[in-house]
Amino acid sequence: MFMAAEAGAATASSFTGFDPFVILFTLVIAIGVIRLIGAKKKNPFAIGFGLVSLAVFGLMTVVMVMGWMGQL
Repeated sequence: MFMAAEAGAATASSFTGFDPFVILFTLVIAIGVIRLIGAKKKNPFAIGFGLVSLAVFGLMTVVMVMGWMGQL
């Protein structure tokens, strides 16, 4: 019985009000990185910082969506 209650709690939705902002920030960072890479005068520091930020937010988004679907 204890394990059944614990399994039911694991399937509850983990959606929070912060989740849409994570997706929005990820899209904004992706747009910024694309614009930086396409610029005539390149700023390597900004491109590197943007790529690292995009990797972190992209991973966060993937983990967040997997949590929604109960894969974690």
